[in-house]
Amino acid sequence: MKTIQGPGIFLAQFAGDQAPFNTLAGMAGWAAGLGFTGIQIPTWDGRLFDLERAAESQAYCDEVRGVAAQAGLAVTELSSHLQGQLVASHPAFDTLLDGFAPAQFAGDAKARAAWGAEQVKCAAKASRNLGLKAHATFSGALAWPFFYPWPQRPAGMIDEAFQELGARWTPILNAFDEAGVDVCFELHPGEDLHDGVTFERFLAAVGDHPRANILYDPSHMVLQQLDYLAFLDLYHERVRAFHVKDAEFRPSGRSGVYGGYQEWIDRAGRFRSLGDGQIDFTQIFSKMAQYDYPGWAVLEWECCIKHPEQGAAEGADFIRDHIIRVTDRAFDDFAGGAADAARNRRILGL
Repeated sequence: MKTIQGPGIFLAQFAGDQAPFNTLAGMAGWAAGLGFTGIQIPTWDGRLFDLERAAESQAYCDEVRGVAAQAGLAVTELSSHLQGQLVASHPAFDTLLDGFAPAQFAGDAKARAAWGAEQVKCAAKASRNLGLKAHATFSGALAWPFFYPWPQRPAGMIDEAFQELGARWTPILNAFDEAGVDVCFELHPGEDLHDGVTFERFLAAVGDHPRANILYDPSHMVLQQLDYLAFLDLYHERVRAFHVKDAEFRPSGRSGVYGGYQEWIDRAGRFRSLGDGQIDFTQIFSKMAQYDYPGWAVLEWECCIKHPEQGAAEGADFIRDHIIRVTDRAFDDFAGGAADAARNRRILGL
């Protein structure tokens, strides 16, 4: 068994225009001061990271690693969530997604999707140059507007959507395979890959590609009322990244899973800072250790109540306290002995 690495922190929700949150060095120092040992870097935030330069320059990637190391940190993964979203998107979201890409692509969904795909391929090269083994992203969504089957969906429409999704992602997965890096899709509402069934559909569409893997975030499973512990029993071999994020689900006579278009503070399902929600992280970390999860435990902070800096400060200790230092021997080794075939046969009456 492997001891999980951590605690790490995803920088995206904390980056800003004021120091120390406007530079990678500033954020690294801030994170280290809170007790984190790793940082997950958003590749779309030019204040922190230059993705295209990282894809081409080993020297730049060495510099990035040096900035982290100077603060006593490692880079856990890169994230291309926003660019991954652009790889496949339904026209209903065109205007909303204009802000995810450079201004010259506004209103041109085809060009924006091509740019997003190239950006994710750049992330494969950048991850290789940084010596990383996993990458965090979104799948995008062609079928999401039709997640509820009313009005009735035409026969074969969802199959067509996943065939197209697979066709768009296969060249990207191949690029990651060349780089020796796993693509870890965060299973997330709003994405075509949002639960185990949709992930299985995608695997079929990409021929069980070995680089198609999962970023496990139990908070999104709580909000769907999915069994997040059983999920690990089923899919642990594909889990290669881990966002540690809490959530709660408290339905009422007025609102449930779908949320009623309410703001986060009023929804039955909402994200919380670590320890403030309902997720059984003791069992999650136990299963991760049992199944030899090879990566990092990374805090992603999203809470509609607590201040982000308090959430981050508490999150480092929370993750550290849940990481299990795995045993290197069986608890009953003291009562055992060396193998003796003859003795074993005698005991068995053979």
